[in-house]
Amino acid sequence: MCGRFALTLPTDAMAQLFRATPANDLPPVPEYNVCPTTQIAVVDGARRLRPMRWGFVPTWYKTPNDGPLLINARAETIADKPAFRAAVRARRCLIPTDGFYEWQRDGAEKLPFFVTRRDGAPLVMAGIWQDWDRDGVQVTGCAIVTTAANGPLAAIHDRVPVILDAEDWPLWLGEAGHGAARLLHAGPADRLQMWRVGVAVNSNRARGPELPKPLVADEGPAQH
Repeated sequence: MCGRFALTLPTDAMAQLFRATPANDLPPVPEYNVCPTTQIAVVDGARRLRPMRWGFVPTWYKTPNDGPLLINARAETIADKPAFRAAVRARRCLIPTDGFYEWQRDGAEKLPFFVTRRDGAPLVMAGIWQDWDRDGVQVTGCAIVTTAANGPLAAIHDRVPVILDAEDWPLWLGEAGHGAARLLHAGPADRLQMWRVGVAVNSNRARGPELPKPLVADEGPAQH
């Protein structure tokens, strides 16, 4: 599961990193608490950096909110699910982030963690997308592909986004032929690091740069 993430990389830096052509209407950055249904920056198979709604809309929905909000797609079933199977064959994308938030249950509490790459590089998630158009309403929506978590993260949550290294981007985008299915796994357990963050991130309205920072000593221990 991935339900929130952060992105601070400037648009021109993203365009350079992915060798992508940027759209003129990309959402502003930095954004420390990206929530579902908002517009996010996505790299499509044509190497365009473009805005998409975080929330995939199946073609049979009568309205964008006609069914469950599909922000994640499970790697194990993505090729078979009617909502996703066409998109995973033809409309794969890259979703850049600094890192994502995950929550661990502690009794009645949900304790938030921030998860990022240990090497400090942008954390790039595998995604799928499609256009939805009905009665004059158009939505281009995307979903993050997830898989079974491993390593320390598995103690927090059983799912993790599929994270792609730079050498994997051409294969996922369809530039390097077939075989993208081999990328649908968690990857090295030591690639990621995580730490506890404050519960302010639980609010959709919280937007400050303090959100992904480790808890200070009087709030509880940071964990790695």
